[in-house]
Parts: sequence; structure tokens; C-alpha cells
Amino acid sequence: MEERVYHTPALLSECIEGLAIKPDGVYVDCTFGGGGHSKAILERLGRDGRLFGFDQDTDAFRNRLDDTRFTFVNGNFRYLQNFMDYYGIGKVDGILADLGVSFHHFDEADRGFSFRFDGELDMRMNQQSKRTAASILNTYTAEQLADVFYLYGELHNSRKLAQAVLKRREAGEIRLIAEFSELMKPFFSREKEKKDLSRVFQALRIEVNDEMAALREMLLQSVDLLKKDGRLVVLTYHSLEDRLVKNFIKTGNFEGKQEKDFYGNVLAPLVAINTRVMVASDEEVAANPRSRSAKLRIAGMKRRPA
Repeated sequence: MEERVYHTPALLSECIEGLAIKPDGVYVDCTFGGGGHSKAILERLGRDGRLFGFDQDTDAFRNRLDDTRFTFVNGNFRYLQNFMDYYGIGKVDGILADLGVSFHHFDEADRGFSFRFDGELDMRMNQQSKRTAASILNTYTAEQLADVFYLYGELHNSRKLAQAVLKRREAGEIRLIAEFSELMKPFFSREKEKKDLSRVFQALRIEVNDEMAALREMLLQSVDLLKKDGRLVVLTYHSLEDRLVKNFIKTGNFEGKQEKDFYGNVLAPLVAINTRVMVASDEEVAANPRSRSAKLRIAGMKRRPA
């Protein structure tokens, strides 16, 4: 029986090169998943190096690495600073975050991440959480739902989608992927149906897992955790998170507003290592189609004037 791949990392070699790994350094893999990035980091660490792998999904715990240099942290990366304090780590040499949803989540019908299967509308990364996609659809107001579809799915007919959900709720709770998908399809053209349904599911997933807030918190904490020559490596997969990461690296805030000192220097703690965003090669996309939307941004701590 063929073993199902948990996840194939996008731009793996570029991510590892971006970290500029020191053999005795301390590194954090914020999105452990199947352990692909962590394995590659450990291969470059010496016996005194350390690696912490974060993941809030209990399924990822089964992939943890049997290596004395590795520590699995069963938690959301938004608590990065808290866990580093707990383990007595003051500063780290590099932080990596692959923000993509793993193959595992999309391919497991009972997790509810994909409209390719029927099942419960779940979408929780942390299976201990109370909030699911179904609970959102069945309890949010029309205005709240419209905001979710518009802000996180960038769907311009968000109000119509929200009203359709509320009208359908009059007949009973929405629980299954198939019934929700059929409810949404009339609002999309046949040509864009799959793309727009993907946006709807993306919006719900982001809301269920509070992904944008967690990303903001992790980025802010990374500045305090990184050493003077530390590296931040982030892989994004949709425009919302990429814009947020890009703005933070460029300006030090999430709005992209540049603030300068008296001498005209931009007051941002990070500096971009790759001035142009890195994307997967045609060869990689052919071998791993899900890497098509991956965008890699690498930053280092800005050197202070002497």
C-alpha cells in the first residue's frame, strides 16, 4: 500500500539557503507539519545546534523527529515568545514559517478543508478549538459573514453570499461541505466556480483559525527574538498574507506606511534579503503543482549605524 505524503515543501532549498544556517545556531520552524523543512535544517546543524518545531495540529505530533537537537512544540506560532521563554531561549538565529495548508489537510475528507469531498464543515487546525466552519456559518450575522467573505476571500458579492447562508439557515443548520458548496455555486460562473469556491473555503478557514492575527503576532515577536544577524524566512500562498509580510519587512508595520527618522532612514527593524519575491521554477511546479502560488520572502535584522 502506497504511503500518502503528508506534505511536500515548496521552495525547500531556497528556504534553507535563506536561513543561512550556522551549525551551532538555534532555529524555529513555525509550521512543522510533515517535518520537511525541519529535516533539512537538522541536516545542516552540528551537534550543538537546536531546532524547535511548532504545530498546533495533533496529527503533526506523529511526524516529530527523533533527534536530541529537536524539540516539538504542540502550539500555535502566535505564542512563539512564550514558548521560547519557557525553554530558556533568549534569541534565535533563524525563524521559518511556511504558511501553506498541507496536503494532509486538503486530502483528509473529515478535516473539511476541501470542497472535493463531503463531510463535516470543520477546518480547524487545532482540533481542540471550539470554533468550526459550521459554527461560523450557523451563528454569525449577515454582516459578519459578509466581512469574512470579503476580507479573507476578496469576494465582491460577499453580501449576497451572506444573505444566502442566512436564508438557508431558516431550514436548519448547515453542517456538510456538499450542501454548503451547492448553496454557493449559483453565485459563481461556471468558468470561475472552482476558483471562487476555493476563495469561500479560504475565507472560512482563515476565520476559523484566526490566521491573520496569528501571523501578525508571530511577525512582531520575531523582531524581538532574532539575533542581530538573524534571518526571517516566510512562504506565503495568497495575496492577503503576502501583502502583510511584505509590508512588515519593508516598513515595520502592516499598513505599509513608511516612517523615517530625522536623517530620512526608514524606521523598520528588518531589511529584505531578496528584493524581488521568489517563486517556484517551472520544474518545481510540474513536480509539485501546489507550489505554483508560493511566494518566498527573506529578511534579516537591519544593522544599526555604528
